[in-house]
Amino acid sequence: MEPPVGRETDRLTVAAVLVWNTRYLDAAVAQLRAEGHDVKGEDVARLSPLKDRHVNFLGRYLFNIKASGPGKGLRPFRDPDAVEDDAADED
Repeated sequence: MEPPVGRETDRLTVAAVLVWNTRYLDAAVAQLRAEGHDVKGEDVARLSPLKDRHVNFLGRYLFNIKASGPGKGLRPFRDPDAVEDDAADED
């Protein structure tokens, strides 16, 4: 008996989100190191692509194709000192 299609697509979606988050974590660590920050290997080993508020396990995902379509690469990192505006992510 094959598992329901929904379960398999959920797994595929979560896997894709985890790969994307891993790319961003790697890029963030590389940028911090390039800026001269002391990023220790044991701290990097504790990072998890699951620990982020934008990971949605409810099955509804919104993507901004204009901002992050094919060939656009990674979007810029957010300024940690800037005021958060969650509405901007939904454009």
